[in-house]
Amino acid sequence: MRELARRHLGKVVAGAAIAVAGTALMAAVTLPGEAGAGEQADRRTSVGAAQQDAVPPEGVVEAAPTQADQGIGSDPLTDDELNRAERIAVTRALRSDARDVEGDRGPQRLSTNLSDPAPDDGTGAPQQRRADVVLYDYKSDAVITKTVNLTTGTVEQTDVAHGVQPPPSREELREAAQLLIADPLGADLKNDYRHATDKELTSPDQLELSGMVFRKETARQVPSGLADCGRHRCLRIVAKVKNGPWIDTRAMVIDLSARTVGRLG
Repeated sequence: MRELARRHLGKVVAGAAIAVAGTALMAAVTLPGEAGAGEQADRRTSVGAAQQDAVPPEGVVEAAPTQADQGIGSDPLTDDELNRAERIAVTRALRSDARDVEGDRGPQRLSTNLSDPAPDDGTGAPQQRRADVVLYDYKSDAVITKTVNLTTGTVEQTDVAHGVQPPPSREELREAAQLLIADPLGADLKNDYRHATDKELTSPDQLELSGMVFRKETARQVPSGLADCGRHRCLRIVAKVKNGPWIDTRAMVIDLSARTVGRLG
């Protein structure tokens, strides 16, 4: 259930604010004040804004690819560079110790972006290409950002941050929807889907999904079951019937770290 991050000119770009249904009858509303798949975000900047623990560079080295497989300067990362950056970033130790959104071995991949180029050293030598690979470890609830030098095939820097919540990946949105569908609090979602389609909702694949990180400061009252959100990775999803209406799921918060569902209000 993996999917590589796509190229976006070295930055993560997503859609604007998302319209969702305002009632169980599916009237349109707008969700303000959340960070998620519907906002433009530079993952590297958001991680750097948090308190981080620097980890010494790792000794992973991989032979440089052929020139045809590389971009030049500020060119977007090629598919080969994306694959290579993520392969170098996820070391054997990290693959063994970390856990993804489904609890499987290895970290959850969030994004891979072209790093800002280093200042020109004045030698006239071609600039080295670097990528920032952003990962989430559900075992330790940590965001891990690795800066990979694509020219030398090494990890130059590793930053680990807690309490930082970058926008969700597609795999995380799908898992959040799966947990909601399976939870008793997903009854309204399933009823609305049945009303719109005359079919039973059993899988996230039946929906078009987007969403955002849930931030406790945006809610007037936070149930005790959602008190760990912020330290835990919590999402609000926006669900739409494929080729059909939006379904209001604003009140539901899915704690992916605890694999539980809570309701606001």
